[in-house]
Amino acid sequence: MEIKKGIAVSSGVVVCRAWLLSDDELHIDRREITPSEVPAERKRLLKAVAASSDDLRDLRDKTTRSLGKETGAIFDYHLGLLNDQHLLDDFAGRIENQHCSAEYAVRRTLRDFSKAFFDQPDPLFKDRVKDVYDLERRLLIKLMGKGRMRLAGVKDPLVLVAKDLTPSQTANLDKSIVRAIAIEAGGQTSHTAIIANSMGIPAVVGVEDLVRDVSSGDLLIVNGYSGVVIVNPDEATVTEHRLYEQRQMRFETRLDQMRDLPALTRDGTPIELLGNIEFPSEVDNALHKGAQGIGLYRTEFLYLASDKEPTEEDHYNAYASVAEKLKGKPLIIRTLDLGADKFWPHGEKTVEDNPFLGCRSIRLCLANHRIFKVQLRAILRASVLGDVRIMFPMISSPMELKQAHMLLKDAMDECYDLGVPFRRDIPVGIMIEVPAAALMANVLAREVNFFSIGTNDLIQYTLAVDRGNQRVAPLFTAAHPAVLALLRDVMRISRKRKISTSLCGEMGGDPQFTIFLVGLGLRSLSITPHNIPKIKQVLRNITIKDAEKIARRVMSFEQPQQILNFLNDETRKVLPDIFSEEPLPLLTPAGAAAGG
Repeated sequence: MEIKKGIAVSSGVVVCRAWLLSDDELHIDRREITPSEVPAERKRLLKAVAASSDDLRDLRDKTTRSLGKETGAIFDYHLGLLNDQHLLDDFAGRIENQHCSAEYAVRRTLRDFSKAFFDQPDPLFKDRVKDVYDLERRLLIKLMGKGRMRLAGVKDPLVLVAKDLTPSQTANLDKSIVRAIAIEAGGQTSHTAIIANSMGIPAVVGVEDLVRDVSSGDLLIVNGYSGVVIVNPDEATVTEHRLYEQRQMRFETRLDQMRDLPALTRDGTPIELLGNIEFPSEVDNALHKGAQGIGLYRTEFLYLASDKEPTEEDHYNAYASVAEKLKGKPLIIRTLDLGADKFWPHGEKTVEDNPFLGCRSIRLCLANHRIFKVQLRAILRASVLGDVRIMFPMISSPMELKQAHMLLKDAMDECYDLGVPFRRDIPVGIMIEVPAAALMANVLAREVNFFSIGTNDLIQYTLAVDRGNQRVAPLFTAAHPAVLALLRDVMRISRKRKISTSLCGEMGGDPQFTIFLVGLGLRSLSITPHNIPKIKQVLRNITIKDAEKIARRVMSFEQPQQILNFLNDETRKVLPDIFSEEPLPLLTPAGAAAGG
């Protein structure tokens, strides 16, 4: 038995046989052709290009219908490449000048093209290499008459194992067959992660040497909660995880029955449960899980899922569709949080030594007024369609907040001059996700209508721990007393200033922190929709008085493990079955999910 650690990008626990994706069937040798064969090879190439274009358009439309316009737009880039005249001329030139087969011309041209991308210092270009590989596979499959990924005849459930998956490969997966994904490449914001999460397929990425150590037919356990892949587990581990699978299904079924029950504590105090989303298509699922609104709309995915800069209309259409579906429920739109691990395709191509401490998030927006105001105008236009609110991320000083307010006012003036209706008193809030903001909350509270505490980044910056770095993953913990002290102080100030405060990081979706957060004074949580039912179940079994007592006790501890043990015990007391039924991870998660 071998335990491999990676990055969890889509939750779930699966025990299943491995199916190794290999490109062996696409092995291409150089084949010389005679001058008389050139026209026929060119004709074969054009036929493959036309057929691939048709497939891509169908795939784009299918993905748009099932996962939303932003996800479907991923394939517009592939179509653009396939119809690039310079690239087509290169294919034809190799066939004519080097007298080689169409297959060899495609492979050599696209390998040279991808190498030019990979040699660029900007990580964005490196990430685009997989799109070029996807196009190469598609053309070669058409030219060689081979089936897609050789999965067509597979009927038994499997774990798909690969070095990497291209966007179209992921979008084409059959969920009834592919129970989980485990790959060597990828990160939290890769296209594969975005699509797998949208499809609800448990996935772990960034697993070193996975293809080398796994063969088709090996038994695998994929733990999409902790980012762990277990290769050929022993009988006891298999039994344990098969129970996890069964419990997961029972637990989800039981929790779904709570959708329409109010989120009230046992003594009748309402707690607002909001959902975090990336795409408009996720709103329906959030409402199905019982969300009372959207507390965090991560708008940067408008950029990350597209290969062109979103227009004001693109922004507006996305926000408007969400607002209309919510029918008056709150919608908090976070302005662009690009940079760090979410690379901006259309900005200045600058490589930073430490991007998490660089020009990211609100800093990037304040340095690019045009881009920022496009988004602000779109949000203002959508504000008349419902309870729309705007939130600035990663504010670290009053000056940044003042500048953001000034640009918002400029956007309002532009809407007014154009005769575009908007809500001038739109609520404005900020994310508390750097220690400077938490320590200056008393000053910042004078200028905003609400706070939203982003614990993922707050933990990262408070503890100086890169949340995506496997080597320091054990140091990343929401239970650190310094982090909890910052949360307590922010809550005290928000009560003093009488402004609402929510929490939108992964900590809010962890049931063992629910009692503590309520005891601290939080009355609003914005979490992944999947977690809403279980948090609601905890809330309905506690009282405010008991929660406050537990929070005071927690603040007396000095070690994170003491805090975790205590909170675990207290949660079991009020709701014993939440831990016995929930498929808990075996190992410490590799890092919190992106955003928040």
